[in-house]
Amino acid sequence: MKRAAPAALVLLLAGCVSAPQDAPAPRAAPRAPPTVTAPAPTPPPPAPLPPPRFEVSGTASQGGLMLGTAPEGTVELLKDGTPVALAADRRFVIAFDRDAGPASVLTARLSDGRTATHQISVAPRAWRIERLDRVAKVPVPSADFQRRRPAELVQIEAARGRNQAAEGWRQRIIWPVTGRVSGLFGAQRIYRGEPGSYHSGVDVARPTGTPVVAPADGVVVLAADTPFTLEGNLLIIDHGMGLNSAFLHLSRIDVPVGSRVRQGQMVGAIGATGRASGPHLHWAMKWQDARIDPLLIAGPMPGPGAD
Repeated sequence: MKRAAPAALVLLLAGCVSAPQDAPAPRAAPRAPPTVTAPAPTPPPPAPLPPPRFEVSGTASQGGLMLGTAPEGTVELLKDGTPVALAADRRFVIAFDRDAGPASVLTARLSDGRTATHQISVAPRAWRIERLDRVAKVPVPSADFQRRRPAELVQIEAARGRNQAAEGWRQRIIWPVTGRVSGLFGAQRIYRGEPGSYHSGVDVARPTGTPVVAPADGVVVLAADTPFTLEGNLLIIDHGMGLNSAFLHLSRIDVPVGSRVRQGQMVGAIGATGRASGPHLHWAMKWQDARIDPLLIAGPMPGPGAD
Protein backbone atom coordinates (compact mmCIF):
# COMPACT_ATOMS: atom_id res chain seq x y z
CA MET A 1 0.00 0.00 0.00
CA LYS A 2 1.36 3.32 -1.28
CA ARG A 3 2.07 5.89 1.27
CA ALA A 4 0.85 9.43 0.68
CA ALA A 5 3.55 11.93 -0.01
CA PRO A 6 4.29 14.17 2.78
CA ALA A 7 2.47 17.46 2.63
CA ALA A 8 5.72 19.40 2.61
CA LEU A 9 6.88 17.57 -0.49
CA VAL A 10 3.59 18.34 -2.26
CA LEU A 11 4.00 21.97 -1.52
CA LEU A 12 7.57 21.88 -2.72
CA LEU A 13 6.58 20.31 -6.03
CA ALA A 14 3.78 22.78 -6.44
CA GLY A 15 6.21 25.62 -6.10
CA CYS A 16 8.38 24.17 -8.80
CA VAL A 17 5.61 24.22 -11.43
CA SER A 18 5.63 27.49 -13.45
CA ALA A 19 2.32 29.23 -14.01
CA PRO A 20 1.38 29.62 -17.73
CA GLN A 21 2.48 33.00 -19.23
CA ASP A 22 0.33 35.24 -21.57
CA ALA A 23 1.22 34.88 -25.34
CA PRO A 24 3.40 37.70 -26.61
CA ALA A 25 1.51 40.45 -28.61
CA PRO A 26 2.09 40.24 -32.38
CA ARG A 27 4.44 42.86 -33.71
CA ALA A 28 2.73 45.65 -35.67
CA ALA A 29 3.59 45.86 -39.40
CA PRO A 30 5.93 48.74 -40.13
CA ARG A 31 4.12 51.85 -41.38
CA ALA A 32 4.73 52.86 -45.00
CA PRO A 33 6.27 56.28 -45.32
CA PRO A 34 3.71 58.96 -46.37
CA THR A 35 3.40 59.53 -50.11
CA VAL A 36 4.72 62.92 -51.13
CA THR A 37 3.07 64.30 -54.34
CA ALA A 38 5.37 66.55 -56.31
CA PRO A 39 3.73 69.86 -57.31
CA ALA A 40 2.61 70.05 -60.94
CA PRO A 41 5.02 72.09 -63.02
CA THR A 42 3.84 75.64 -63.63
CA PRO A 43 3.00 76.05 -67.33
CA PRO A 44 4.95 78.76 -69.08
CA PRO A 45 3.05 82.03 -69.59
CA PRO A 46 1.31 82.26 -72.98
CA ALA A 47 3.25 84.02 -75.67
CA PRO A 48 2.17 87.64 -75.97
CA LEU A 49 -0.22 88.32 -78.84
CA PRO A 50 1.23 90.36 -81.66
CA PRO A 51 0.00 93.95 -81.60
CA PRO A 52 -2.93 94.53 -83.99
CA ARG A 53 -1.81 96.25 -87.18
CA PHE A 54 -3.64 98.42 -89.70
CA GLU A 55 -2.35 98.80 -93.23
CA VAL A 56 -3.59 101.87 -95.12
CA SER A 57 -2.52 103.56 -98.32
CA GLY A 58 -3.86 106.37 -100.46
CA THR A 59 -4.43 110.11 -100.04
CA ALA A 60 -5.11 111.24 -96.47
CA SER A 61 -6.47 114.68 -97.34
CA GLN A 62 -9.77 116.44 -97.74
CA GLY A 63 -11.53 114.83 -100.70
CA GLY A 64 -9.12 111.88 -100.64
CA LEU A 65 -9.63 108.11 -100.76
CA MET A 66 -7.71 105.35 -98.97
CA LEU A 67 -7.67 101.54 -99.12
CA GLY A 68 -6.65 99.43 -96.16
CA THR A 69 -6.48 96.09 -94.40
CA ALA A 70 -7.88 95.70 -90.88
CA PRO A 71 -5.99 93.76 -88.16
CA GLU A 72 -6.37 89.99 -88.11
CA GLY A 73 -9.44 88.94 -86.14
CA THR A 74 -11.38 92.15 -86.78
CA VAL A 75 -15.12 91.62 -86.40
CA GLU A 76 -16.18 95.29 -86.57
CA LEU A 77 -14.56 98.36 -88.08
CA LEU A 78 -15.48 101.98 -87.39
CA LYS A 79 -14.32 105.30 -88.78
CA ASP A 80 -14.93 108.11 -86.33
CA GLY A 81 -17.65 105.96 -84.76
CA THR A 82 -19.40 105.13 -88.06
CA PRO A 83 -19.40 101.50 -89.30
CA VAL A 84 -17.16 100.70 -92.27
CA ALA A 85 -17.86 97.73 -94.55
CA LEU A 86 -15.23 95.00 -94.29
CA ALA A 87 -14.52 92.44 -97.02
CA ALA A 88 -13.82 88.77 -96.27
CA ASP A 89 -10.08 89.40 -96.69
CA ARG A 90 -10.31 92.30 -94.18
CA ARG A 91 -9.86 94.89 -96.94
CA PHE A 92 -11.78 98.17 -96.73
CA VAL A 93 -12.09 101.59 -98.34
CA ILE A 94 -12.50 104.94 -96.59
CA ALA A 95 -12.60 108.55 -97.77
CA PHE A 96 -12.65 112.09 -96.42
CA ASP A 97 -15.22 114.75 -97.23
CA ARG A 98 -14.26 118.06 -98.84
CA ASP A 99 -14.67 119.72 -95.43
CA ALA A 100 -13.24 116.90 -93.29
CA GLY A 101 -11.49 117.83 -90.06
CA PRO A 102 -7.75 117.45 -89.38
CA ALA A 103 -7.90 113.96 -87.88
CA SER A 104 -9.76 110.68 -88.28
CA VAL A 105 -9.70 107.52 -86.14
CA LEU A 106 -10.14 103.92 -87.27
CA THR A 107 -11.30 101.53 -84.54
CA ALA A 108 -11.26 97.74 -84.91
CA ARG A 109 -13.02 95.41 -82.47
CA LEU A 110 -11.25 92.02 -82.46
CA SER A 111 -12.68 88.55 -81.85
CA ASP A 112 -10.51 88.11 -78.71
CA GLY A 113 -12.04 91.17 -77.08
CA ARG A 114 -9.22 93.59 -77.80
CA THR A 115 -9.69 96.95 -79.48
CA ALA A 116 -7.21 98.49 -81.89
CA THR A 117 -7.13 102.09 -83.10
CA HIS A 118 -5.31 103.88 -85.90
CA GLN A 119 -4.98 107.66 -86.12
CA ILE A 120 -4.98 109.36 -89.52
CA SER A 121 -3.94 112.97 -90.04
CA VAL A 122 -6.13 114.53 -92.74
CA ALA A 123 -4.32 117.22 -94.71
CA PRO A 124 -6.27 120.41 -95.53
CA ARG A 125 -6.49 121.71 -99.08
CA ALA A 126 -6.64 125.16 -100.58
CA TRP A 127 -9.86 125.39 -102.58
CA ARG A 128 -10.45 127.73 -105.48
CA ILE A 129 -12.65 130.45 -103.99
CA GLU A 130 -14.10 133.16 -106.22
CA ARG A 131 -15.56 136.24 -104.56
CA LEU A 132 -18.27 138.08 -106.50
CA ASP A 133 -19.00 141.17 -104.47
CA ARG A 134 -21.19 142.76 -107.17
CA VAL A 135 -23.26 139.69 -108.02
CA ALA A 136 -26.19 138.43 -105.98
CA LYS A 137 -26.64 134.76 -105.20
CA VAL A 138 -28.53 132.64 -107.73
CA PRO A 139 -32.20 133.72 -107.73
CA VAL A 140 -34.95 131.61 -106.23
CA PRO A 141 -35.60 128.51 -108.39
CA SER A 142 -38.67 128.38 -110.56
CA ALA A 143 -41.95 126.84 -109.43
CA ASP A 144 -41.36 123.90 -111.80
CA PHE A 145 -37.98 123.22 -110.19
CA GLN A 146 -39.42 123.34 -106.69
CA ARG A 147 -42.19 120.95 -107.71
CA ARG A 148 -39.92 118.35 -109.35
CA ARG A 149 -36.81 118.55 -107.21
CA PRO A 150 -37.94 116.68 -104.05
CA ALA A 151 -38.78 113.51 -106.00
CA GLU A 152 -35.46 113.69 -107.84
CA LEU A 153 -33.54 113.93 -104.59
CA VAL A 154 -35.41 110.90 -103.25
CA GLN A 155 -34.34 108.89 -106.31
CA ILE A 156 -30.72 109.98 -105.94
CA GLU A 157 -30.55 109.15 -102.23
CA ALA A 158 -32.24 105.79 -102.75
CA ALA A 159 -29.80 104.91 -105.52
CA ARG A 160 -26.77 105.83 -103.45
CA GLY A 161 -28.17 103.86 -100.53
CA ARG A 162 -28.07 100.58 -102.45
CA ASN A 163 -25.05 98.49 -101.51
CA GLN A 164 -24.24 96.19 -104.40
CA ALA A 165 -21.79 93.29 -104.45
CA ALA A 166 -19.33 95.13 -106.68
CA GLU A 167 -15.53 95.02 -106.58
CA GLY A 168 -14.67 98.20 -108.47
CA TRP A 169 -13.49 99.86 -105.24
CA ARG A 170 -10.43 97.59 -105.35
CA GLN A 171 -9.36 98.82 -108.79
CA ARG A 172 -7.21 101.72 -109.84
CA ILE A 173 -9.87 104.28 -110.84
CA ILE A 174 -9.52 105.59 -114.40
CA TRP A 175 -10.88 108.70 -116.12
CA PRO A 176 -14.29 108.11 -117.77
CA VAL A 177 -13.28 110.55 -120.51
CA THR A 178 -10.15 112.52 -121.28
CA GLY A 179 -10.07 116.16 -122.22
CA ARG A 180 -9.81 119.64 -120.84
CA VAL A 181 -10.68 119.92 -117.13
CA SER A 182 -13.00 122.92 -117.04
CA GLY A 183 -14.21 122.70 -113.44
CA LEU A 184 -12.49 121.64 -110.23
CA PHE A 185 -13.89 119.79 -107.25
CA GLY A 186 -14.35 121.99 -104.19
CA ALA A 187 -14.39 125.31 -106.04
CA GLN A 188 -16.83 127.81 -104.56
CA ARG A 189 -18.24 131.26 -105.22
CA ILE A 190 -19.01 133.84 -102.56
CA TYR A 191 -21.84 136.17 -103.63
CA ARG A 192 -21.71 139.46 -101.72
CA GLY A 193 -20.39 137.60 -98.69
CA GLU A 194 -22.89 134.75 -98.98
CA PRO A 195 -21.28 131.39 -99.98
CA GLY A 196 -22.84 129.33 -102.71
CA SER A 197 -22.65 125.55 -102.91
CA TYR A 198 -19.20 124.24 -103.70
CA HIS A 199 -18.58 122.31 -106.92
CA SER A 200 -19.18 118.66 -106.07
CA GLY A 201 -17.27 117.04 -108.94
CA VAL A 202 -14.84 117.59 -111.76
CA ASP A 203 -15.90 118.86 -115.21
CA VAL A 204 -14.38 117.66 -118.46
CA ALA A 205 -15.24 119.71 -121.55
CA ARG A 206 -15.77 117.64 -124.71
CA PRO A 207 -18.25 117.79 -127.62
CA THR A 208 -21.72 116.28 -127.35
CA GLY A 209 -21.67 112.58 -128.17
CA THR A 210 -18.15 111.91 -126.83
CA PRO A 211 -18.23 108.41 -125.26
CA VAL A 212 -18.12 108.06 -121.48
CA VAL A 213 -16.76 104.82 -119.96
CA ALA A 214 -17.03 103.25 -116.51
CA PRO A 215 -14.08 104.31 -114.32
CA ALA A 216 -14.28 101.00 -112.45
CA ASP A 217 -16.41 97.87 -112.27
CA GLY A 218 -19.83 98.34 -110.75
CA VAL A 219 -23.60 98.06 -110.87
CA VAL A 220 -25.91 100.69 -112.37
CA VAL A 221 -28.19 101.95 -109.58
CA LEU A 222 -29.76 104.93 -111.36
CA ALA A 223 -30.32 105.70 -115.05
CA ALA A 224 -32.69 108.65 -115.39
CA ASP A 225 -35.68 107.98 -117.63
CA THR A 226 -36.10 111.72 -118.20
CA PRO A 227 -33.65 114.57 -117.58
CA PHE A 228 -33.45 115.81 -113.99
CA THR A 229 -33.79 119.55 -113.36
CA LEU A 230 -30.11 120.07 -112.46
CA GLU A 231 -28.29 116.90 -113.50
CA GLY A 232 -30.03 116.31 -116.82
CA ASN A 233 -29.56 112.69 -117.93
CA LEU A 234 -28.08 111.25 -114.75
CA LEU A 235 -26.26 107.92 -114.40
CA ILE A 236 -24.98 106.51 -111.08
CA ILE A 237 -22.74 103.43 -110.80
CA ASP A 238 -22.10 101.72 -107.48
CA HIS A 239 -18.51 100.44 -107.19
CA GLY A 240 -19.16 98.61 -103.90
CA MET A 241 -18.35 99.24 -100.22
CA GLY A 242 -20.14 102.61 -100.26
CA LEU A 243 -18.18 104.08 -103.21
CA ASN A 244 -20.11 105.37 -106.25
CA SER A 245 -19.78 107.57 -109.33
CA ALA A 246 -22.36 109.95 -110.81
CA PHE A 247 -22.27 111.25 -114.39
CA LEU A 248 -24.30 114.37 -115.15
CA HIS A 249 -25.58 116.20 -118.26
CA LEU A 250 -25.28 113.11 -120.53
CA SER A 251 -26.77 113.25 -124.02
CA ARG A 252 -27.67 109.56 -123.69
CA ILE A 253 -27.39 106.64 -121.25
CA ASP A 254 -26.39 103.25 -122.67
CA VAL A 255 -26.88 100.95 -119.66
CA PRO A 256 -30.05 100.12 -117.70
CA VAL A 257 -30.52 99.96 -113.94
CA GLY A 258 -29.25 96.68 -112.49
CA SER A 259 -26.70 95.99 -115.21
CA ARG A 260 -23.12 95.15 -114.28
CA VAL A 261 -20.49 97.18 -116.06
CA ARG A 262 -16.77 96.62 -116.44
CA GLN A 263 -14.03 99.19 -116.17
CA GLY A 264 -13.61 100.89 -119.56
CA GLN A 265 -17.05 99.85 -120.83
CA MET A 266 -19.04 102.57 -122.64
CA VAL A 267 -21.95 103.69 -120.48
CA GLY A 268 -23.16 106.88 -122.17
CA ALA A 269 -22.15 110.05 -123.98
CA ILE A 270 -21.38 113.65 -123.07
CA GLY A 271 -24.13 116.21 -123.45
CA ALA A 272 -25.51 119.47 -122.07
CA THR A 273 -28.79 118.32 -120.51
CA GLY A 274 -30.03 119.80 -117.25
CA ARG A 275 -28.45 122.97 -115.94
CA ALA A 276 -25.32 123.16 -118.12
CA SER A 277 -23.81 126.07 -120.03
CA GLY A 278 -22.28 123.80 -122.67
CA PRO A 279 -21.42 120.15 -123.40
CA HIS A 280 -19.25 118.60 -120.71
CA LEU A 281 -19.13 115.68 -118.29
CA HIS A 282 -19.63 116.42 -114.61
CA TRP A 283 -18.16 113.42 -112.75
CA ALA A 284 -18.95 113.26 -109.04
CA MET A 285 -17.87 110.59 -106.54
CA LYS A 286 -19.07 109.78 -103.04
CA TRP A 287 -18.08 107.34 -100.31
CA GLN A 288 -20.95 106.94 -97.89
CA ASP A 289 -21.92 110.59 -97.23
CA ALA A 290 -18.50 112.04 -98.06
CA ARG A 291 -18.08 113.94 -101.32
CA ILE A 292 -14.64 113.22 -102.73
CA ASP A 293 -12.41 114.54 -105.52
CA PRO A 294 -12.32 112.37 -108.67
CA LEU A 295 -9.19 114.15 -109.92
CA LEU A 296 -7.38 113.28 -106.71
CA ILE A 297 -8.45 109.64 -107.07
CA ALA A 298 -7.92 109.09 -110.80
CA GLY A 299 -4.71 111.13 -110.89
CA PRO A 300 -3.67 113.87 -113.31
CA MET A 301 -5.61 114.07 -116.55
CA PRO A 302 -3.64 112.56 -119.43
CA GLY A 303 -2.89 115.41 -121.82
CA PRO A 304 -4.39 118.87 -121.17
CA GLY A 305 -4.78 119.98 -117.56
CA ALA A 306 -7.29 122.15 -115.80
CA ASP A 307 -8.16 125.70 -116.76
